[in-house]
Amino acid sequence: MIGTNELLVILALAFILFGANKLPELARNLGRSVSEFEKAKREAELELIELERKYKEGQYTKSERRVKLERIAKDLGIDPSGKSDDELLDEINRAIPKAEKAEP
Repeated sequence: MIGTNELLVILALAFILFGANKLPELARNLGRSVSEFEKAKREAELELIELERKYKEGQYTKSERRVKLERIAKDLGIDPSGKSDDELLDEINRAIPKAEKAEP
């Protein structure tokens, strides 16, 4: 976790590097980026829940499930190569914190 002193040093460096005029624009862009990432994470989680439900009901084959798992993993920045379905599912679940899990 970043403490107050570290935050002040980071802000001072940002001010020196970018100047007062660029900081608000950088903050807006950072906020948009974080918002987009959170949105993608929520969408991936909902898609994962739906995928698992449909797979259990027999609506997806194992290969269709794998394709969807790989797409969800890539959306979250996870490299799916060389991982089993279970390993990939575990990494996806770790990428989506439990406290933020959405309801289907």
